[in-house]
Amino acid sequence: MAERSFDLAVIGAGPAGMAAATSAAEAGLRTLVIDEAPRPGGQVYRAPPAEFLPQGTDADRRIGDELRTALAESGAELALDHRLWWIGEGFELAAVGPGGPHRFSARALLVATGTTERILPFPGWTTPGVIGLAAATILLKADGVVPGERVVVAGAGPLLPLVAAKAVAAGASVAAIVDLARPSDWASAVIRGRSRPDLLARGAGWLRRLAMARVPWWSARAVVNVSTTAEGLSIDTLAVNADGEPQPGTRRKIGADALCIGHGLVPSTEVTRLLGAAHVFRPEVGGWVADVDELGRTNVPHLYVAGDAAGVEGAAAAPLAGRLAALAAVHDLGRLDATHLARRSDPFVARRRGVARFGKAMAGLARLRSGLLDAATPDTIICRCEDVTRAEIDGAIDTGARDVNQLKAWTRCGMGPCQGRMCGEAVGELVGAQVGGRAQAGLWTGRAPLRPVPLEDLVGGYDYADIPIPQAAPL
Repeated sequence: MAERSFDLAVIGAGPAGMAAATSAAEAGLRTLVIDEAPRPGGQVYRAPPAEFLPQGTDADRRIGDELRTALAESGAELALDHRLWWIGEGFELAAVGPGGPHRFSARALLVATGTTERILPFPGWTTPGVIGLAAATILLKADGVVPGERVVVAGAGPLLPLVAAKAVAAGASVAAIVDLARPSDWASAVIRGRSRPDLLARGAGWLRRLAMARVPWWSARAVVNVSTTAEGLSIDTLAVNADGEPQPGTRRKIGADALCIGHGLVPSTEVTRLLGAAHVFRPEVGGWVADVDELGRTNVPHLYVAGDAAGVEGAAAAPLAGRLAALAAVHDLGRLDATHLARRSDPFVARRRGVARFGKAMAGLARLRSGLLDAATPDTIICRCEDVTRAEIDGAIDTGARDVNQLKAWTRCGMGPCQGRMCGEAVGELVGAQVGGRAQAGLWTGRAPLRPVPLEDLVGGYDYADIPIPQAAPL
């Protein structure tokens, strides 16, 4: 398995990764893009199968197609449908693709891995028929599939009206939107995001569709329990205060056959944690993020982060962040002097600040509300991979676990296939509440594999007969 070398490797082919790779390749860097998906686009600009929609039939598809076309014409090499599972010193990369295992190396590495969905646990959240808002978005955008015939959409943030409106357009009945935010929260976010009237107009279109379908919108409420009935799901909701704490005596039930729920987005930090970059806790942009400068540089030489992986700013800001990080890499690798770096980056910095205001305003709607964890009973599963309950986590904290890695060692919470992506936020909040905050609770240590990889994909047809057996030493 020969190793192939590049100047810059870009991890992630979403809007930030596509723009970064395009800029780097056009500047003359030998550029590689690695992504698990079969086509570039990421989550927001995910490309559906060609037979589903004509090119450019909606705004997201049109923007995504423009970025994909520019990337294809840039000369960057694409390693799509490749699962990156290991990164070593000197940015040696190991991935598994359609042709088996592959190895790459790069002089510089740009991380554009986007976000992970945050779902704070509650009784019944592992019930079949309960899926994340982001997962529902993928089903609706990429495959034209509705998650159920009668759907409840719940949680926080702009994905609520988006998923509900697309579900209605796809023929589903939306039984209710259960929103943690209050109308005043939305009004404040709209005022903060007025720099993007085009995106506000798109949101208004979703609201019109929901109004025409007479979809109920329950504000300042949370899902606190899901159980199954002969008809499907029975969903319990309670009113909540500003911190998400459920208020007794306000219970309302609703029936459905699917619940799409999400409590915001968390920047993906697996790669930067694995490589030892410094991180800071910034709740206003999603939580733990790599500590980067305005061009996306980390404290690790030639390691950059762009897009929502560096803090949730939205899809409109991501390509600008990608181009800035690419310019930094081009400069740091000796292909651009400081004068030209400043001249070319300054306009992108100004534009990014403007469009990021909208993304940050929407991210504020989906801010972490730690009071939601009050709904998690002692027998509620927190870590789905290892079946670790809240009682076990509370017990470890009571026994003396003072940070998330110590708790991980004592309970196996976060040791499963998802490596803590699903349970990390809940665990961080539970530990942080006892030790003085999330910064004191710390964050998971990054470890390989970055993604689960079947052993047979790494060893291929290798079997016991291929093991070399040395001759026994003479007596």
